[in-house]
Amino acid sequence: MGSCIICGVDVDGGRICDPHQEDAVFDFRGSSADQLVPDRFYRGVVDGYAEFGVFIDLAPGVTGLLHRSELDRRLDSLEWEPGDDVFVQVKGVRDNGNIDLAWSIRQADREFRGALVQDGDTEHLPEADADGDESDDGATEADLDDAADGDEAAEADETADAAESEEAAEAVDDDSETVGDDALENEAVDDETDATEAVDDDSEAVDAAAESETGEPEPDGDSGVESGEADEADETDDRERVEIGTLSEAVGDAVRIDGEVVGVRQTGGPTVFEVRDETGVVDVAAFVEPGVRAYPDVEVGDAVRIDGDVESHRGDVQVESEALVLLEGEGAETVRRRLAEALTDEARPEGLQPLAGDETVAQLADGLLDAAEAVRRAVLESRPIVVRHPATADGYVAGAAVERAVLPLIRDEHAKSDAEYHYFTRRPLDDPVYDMDAATNDATRMLQDRDRHDEKLPLFLLVGTGSTTESADGIDLLSVYGVDAVVVDAEVADPETREAVDTLVSPEIESVEGDLSTGALVASLASAVNDAVRADLRHLPAVSYWGETPDRYVDLARDAGYDVERVAELREAVALEAYYQSYQDKRELVSDLLFEDGGNLAAHVSEQFREKLETEVETATANLVTEAVDGVEFDVLDTDGYTHRYDFPPTALLLDDLHRRSANGEAHATVGIGTDELYLRTNEDVSVRDVAERAAELAPAADVTTAGLREGKIEFLSGERDAVEDAVVAAVAEAF
Repeated sequence: MGSCIICGVDVDGGRICDPHQEDAVFDFRGSSADQLVPDRFYRGVVDGYAEFGVFIDLAPGVTGLLHRSELDRRLDSLEWEPGDDVFVQVKGVRDNGNIDLAWSIRQADREFRGALVQDGDTEHLPEADADGDESDDGATEADLDDAADGDEAAEADETADAAESEEAAEAVDDDSETVGDDALENEAVDDETDATEAVDDDSEAVDAAAESETGEPEPDGDSGVESGEADEADETDDRERVEIGTLSEAVGDAVRIDGEVVGVRQTGGPTVFEVRDETGVVDVAAFVEPGVRAYPDVEVGDAVRIDGDVESHRGDVQVESEALVLLEGEGAETVRRRLAEALTDEARPEGLQPLAGDETVAQLADGLLDAAEAVRRAVLESRPIVVRHPATADGYVAGAAVERAVLPLIRDEHAKSDAEYHYFTRRPLDDPVYDMDAATNDATRMLQDRDRHDEKLPLFLLVGTGSTTESADGIDLLSVYGVDAVVVDAEVADPETREAVDTLVSPEIESVEGDLSTGALVASLASAVNDAVRADLRHLPAVSYWGETPDRYVDLARDAGYDVERVAELREAVALEAYYQSYQDKRELVSDLLFEDGGNLAAHVSEQFREKLETEVETATANLVTEAVDGVEFDVLDTDGYTHRYDFPPTALLLDDLHRRSANGEAHATVGIGTDELYLRTNEDVSVRDVAERAAELAPAADVTTAGLREGKIEFLSGERDAVEDAVVAAVAEAF
């Protein structure tokens, strides 16, 4: 039985516990793919490229495929060369021996919390010397191997020194018989301290060797931190403060930076502090020994002064610290004042210029500027941004607009090349309601990131969702943790949601009337967040409309080079891709469709969209039941019997298309009813919530509830299906 190299708990037959499997990196020395453990991270070597991905050698004769769909960037933008050491995650091994690999955002030893060798079916600590002796640290880096050669000699010296210290301690004990009981209780601790000091003296040579080999400075042996005023920290050092935003021009220089700690992560090597000043953010590496927390008293939010050397690692600027001082009093206040002034100056946009000069959007300017300020402030505060939107064409257009605006700001703010994947996440929703399922998922992720990586709690931006009472429980869960939530919705919003979220933008709240989609509203928000991408966003509002697209947005898209046919192709292509893997953001694919595609991709996907939709519409139309009730014509479709419920198109999109085709200007409604859910479409302004409430009165045993206003979705008990159908038809007829 061994112990986990990260948390120390007992482990049967290994050196890593189950909760920390993904925190360590493994050097595989086995001979068969069957010996690999799914979900673990492994070191590999790039073997070569193919059209569909990258082949990675995990060991001689053991090669896996990292498919391009698993990458967090485009394949042709990957900078790996054959022979490069890389880090990947094993997703699984197929029956034929093929190994499926996944991308690892961690691409350096120091970003893992530990390292192990997997030799076939066994695992052990990395060898410290040629004789195979194991290091006492499971996270030992290769650069420290030479320093470990002196361990045996150091142990002998330490034993002798410890004995001398014990004799000295006994002499002190003889002279201390008159001390009080409290002092006697502390003598054992004092003795151990004396012995430790002797050992530490003899360990300086080993520490110096480690520093010489790694180039990483060694803080105080107790991993502590100095504190005090800036002038008192180092009276002999006359370095001047350097702004973080200029460090890319100072690689190789010794610098001093003042800033606020915005993140701390412990790697298998150094402790990495993310430090921000008024000009940017940089990683600061502080090293004690592999996997040991440096400066444990320094936490997120502390003001610090750092002296160190600027280095470049894999294209990222990083500071290797020589000394870290915890600032207090006036020094800390100066840092925070600079940051506050910079935030105030940078976060608030100068004004809102609605795309196409939309007057409806202009009336919502105050709320949109508040939302834009919240997004920009999150970027400047190194706070992750989580965007939630429905998995529809309109929802994806809105989410992609924000993404297009925010990612360049994150790149400008952070030196790390992968910061845009760390600080911005877009998570589509299967249903256009931010319910407890979605909120629980988000809360779990953010708490894990906070506890495991010292990450700040994120800003949640909900677009096209979160504004109705159906989302109240989910938003309440977030509010328990004090996270900021911003809701931007062009559809119906309930007034009571204003108290549940920090910022709510909705025409319903402001009593603004106009033909507005969420994509159009959020595209103007995105232009306020980052005016530099305004030209990229001009065609998006037109793409977001399924019905009658306002002329102002048709003209704007045409001016941007997108005619009506091209806009339709984009809309249909996004709708199809939104359906498949609906919970995935598909960042690169959506970006290719909306911003980078020369025409071939969207045209190809939209053709599939039309073929699949026409096939389903043909089947559904043949099975519509038409009836007239009180002057209202109803088309009723049994969605259980006459649709492919688990294939494209989704029921909501199918009903939309059926209704557009059948509505002829007269009082008309289209109803799709399944086992326990019903979708309603009308050509009059009929409130789905009012219909559900009236149907609940007419069918009291059916437990009728509104499940999604935006989709026109009503849920009920399956045993009362016939009663609910009659009740909804009657309620709609009354409402016309």
